[in-house]
Amino acid sequence: MSLSRTRLAAGVALVALAAASQASASAFYLQEQSVRGTGRAYSGEVADKGVGSLWWNPASIAGIERSEGYFGLNLIQVNSKVVNDGSTITRPIPPAGLTTPVGGAGTAFDPINDGVVPNLGGAFRINDRLSLGVSVAAPYNFTTEYNPDAWTRYDALKSQLRTVNVDGVVAYRVNDMIDLGVGVTALYADAKLTNALPNISPLQPDGTQSLKGDGWAYGYTVGAQIHPSQRFTIGASYRSKIDQKLKGTVAVAGLLAPIPAANNFSVDGQARISLPWIANVGARWMVNDQWTLNGSVSRVGWSEFDAIRVNFPGSATAVPQNYKDVTTYAVGVDFQASPRLTLRTGVQYDPTPTPDVGRTARVPDGDRMMYAAGATWAATDNLKLDAAISYISFDNARINRTDVTATGSTVRLMGDVTGSAVVLSTGARFSF
Repeated sequence: MSLSRTRLAAGVALVALAAASQASASAFYLQEQSVRGTGRAYSGEVADKGVGSLWWNPASIAGIERSEGYFGLNLIQVNSKVVNDGSTITRPIPPAGLTTPVGGAGTAFDPINDGVVPNLGGAFRINDRLSLGVSVAAPYNFTTEYNPDAWTRYDALKSQLRTVNVDGVVAYRVNDMIDLGVGVTALYADAKLTNALPNISPLQPDGTQSLKGDGWAYGYTVGAQIHPSQRFTIGASYRSKIDQKLKGTVAVAGLLAPIPAANNFSVDGQARISLPWIANVGARWMVNDQWTLNGSVSRVGWSEFDAIRVNFPGSATAVPQNYKDVTTYAVGVDFQASPRLTLRTGVQYDPTPTPDVGRTARVPDGDRMMYAAGATWAATDNLKLDAAISYISFDNARINRTDVTATGSTVRLMGDVTGSAVVLSTGARFSF
């Protein structure tokens, strides 16, 4: 069998970079950008005030009485299982190919790693109408890792994504009823991905392929809040899509004859993808001095992720995707238990944008329900301490994916995914 080095390089890049973009633009968007918000399942952030809501609405800091700072830390603990259900591999062995079970360990326990996600922000009062703000968040951070002999190895071994999102915000109080905000977004992404690569003969050990890539991209965010009365607020915000470019290196090792030794190599390339826009609408109603009701609806434009455009010297290819726009719903309540203690709780429905056919083992995802509770303790007039816990249940999902590897083998992955997560959050807000 003969494979040209260029063709092999393009094939490896398409597989690896496609996985990278699915990792960073799938349902592994992390909402944990506000500890106060976690406690009510993010049902009120777009309509709340202060630096704790800055990620959700740049208008949240308009008209603040004093400058504010915020820091939050979120411990994410995931319990997951991915089980093989008849996956096969067809190697290009004449005359008609050789189809065998994919083999390897049939169950992967906890492939989604636990993690710690920090975030922080600052809001600076210029005068009674104008405020400036900055938000630093990590909206797409995760690691999935499988053993070298896992049944998923030709699709995924290790997938690691790290992002840093920085928003610079200007907010203005037009009058007692209307607050406006606008911000500029800079997003840095760094991805590291590995998977096994089958040799032509099933008697030969697997080769490996890996990708490392990173890059900056830019967008914007806008928002508004309307206050029909002192007890009722309506908020709306829009976070633009981001056209991300990842520059990276693809490496291949361990390919054996009849594949030429020259096809073990390292080559540079880049991929372009579009991360989705996010539109939020919500309201907060202070029923009385103790009870406040919260509700929000978010529309996420995952259909922007229409293709992965890969460029190599002498090659340009677009890989179609099938992600869909989704709508998230959340409701919650705040209870002022005492002058210093606020309790809250909430629930959220968060559907997955990933298609039932084509879901990857790198991001084994399903529809989610989130149940949350939290509290704020006003330690002093200038310091508020936040804590929250949330439980996320994932609907059972199916991996149903067919890929042609760079060495010409066809891998048909079939499997079942179950999982849940617990998030423990703590933070502080202070004024100065």
